[in-house]
Amino acid sequence: MSSMDLVKTAQAMVAEGKGILAIDESTGTCQKRFDSIGVECTEENRRQYRQMLLTTPGLGDHISGAILFDETIRQSTADGVPFTQVMEQAGILPGIKVDKGAHALAGHPGEKVTEGLDGLRNRLKEYVSLGAKFAKWRAVITIGDGMPTSACIEANCQALARYAALCQEAGVVPMVEPEVLMDGAHSIDECYEVTEATLRSLFNQMYEQNILLEGAILKASMVISGSDASDRAGVEEVAGATVQCLLNSVPAALAGVVFLSGGQGDEEATAHLDAMNRLGQFPWPLSFSYGRALQAPALATWGENTSANIAAAQRKLAHRARMNGLAATGTYEASLEKA
Repeated sequence: MSSMDLVKTAQAMVAEGKGILAIDESTGTCQKRFDSIGVECTEENRRQYRQMLLTTPGLGDHISGAILFDETIRQSTADGVPFTQVMEQAGILPGIKVDKGAHALAGHPGEKVTEGLDGLRNRLKEYVSLGAKFAKWRAVITIGDGMPTSACIEANCQALARYAALCQEAGVVPMVEPEVLMDGAHSIDECYEVTEATLRSLFNQMYEQNILLEGAILKASMVISGSDASDRAGVEEVAGATVQCLLNSVPAALAGVVFLSGGQGDEEATAHLDAMNRLGQFPWPLSFSYGRALQAPALATWGENTSANIAAAQRKLAHRARMNGLAATGTYEASLEKA
């Protein structure tokens, strides 16, 4: 893929009114989700669940791409059609999670660094042959007593930049995700400070690694109060702080910013995105790349009776996709949830 192709793919990922569906949960995370609805987490059940999601009628109207797990990109529908082919027919770009998870950062108790650079060049070649057009790598930054350290931020941002370089070499658009975790009782001001420091480090490292920013996407966490904070900031404050932080730390050349939901409720994540897009025009599109905040209602319905409830579950996914598509253009209204 040439640099022009990378730019074209990145732009398609953040096309107006569209965002990314994250269904790249590891088997362990999937186990937790399935346990919550009383469904056994077998490979076949995971395949059926992801088939339900990916074959949702009209999904491509508001979903530009979906991030898959290694298992999922190799799977097919019950009729033997590869999932990647189903996605392409629906106008949905196949993406792939390529990191090997966050592990303890030696010398820094309580902090983590994401691993997976070893062998990544060859893994990317295989994923391209399987149809992947973009990839995702997630780093986690924890706010706590004396955390994050600059060592943790730097180690994770350097890994993100090296991953991005390998992606672009392979003709794959890199989605870089430095998630500042919501866990904790920190204030929105503390979150702002940590998020800004992380993003500045990330783009400095990406500059050092010669990343084509026009062919890259940032998957960002919102500037938000900790989930255990006593006085949590409201929607308007979160929107204003997040936008200000991005303007202070993200280069205008970047293709786009998509937000992760990070434990927010379905409608809460939608309202935050909408409020940001009502604040004006920015150098980059602001869209979504939600996992739980898109899937949760569909998962619960599918779990009630996996065969009979497929159509009802798909309607719930299509609805959440549409609500977030409207939020990505600043035209969402809470009243539409009941409609």
